[in-house]
Amino acid sequence: MSSAEAPEAGSVVMYSTTWCGYCRRLKTQLTRAGIPFTEVNIEEVPGAAMFVAQVNDGNQTVPTLLFPDGSAATNPSLAQVQERLAG
Repeated sequence: MSSAEAPEAGSVVMYSTTWCGYCRRLKTQLTRAGIPFTEVNIEEVPGAAMFVAQVNDGNQTVPTLLFPDGSAATNPSLAQVQERLAG
């Protein structure tokens, strides 16, 4: 599925919506921490909402982050993102 390709090492893919406050907060935190990310709006990108639902027990919960190892996390803290990228 093209909307779920793992990102390059040291970066993440963030699945989000324009109206998600948690998404906006995490984007700001990632930017301040210097962590590169690619944002995918699940309301605009075909297949993205389906991927998010697959990793969230059928729910389209955002932000959902995809890591270089192919794993995903739902609404992680900045510290959790940094830990996953370091490991």
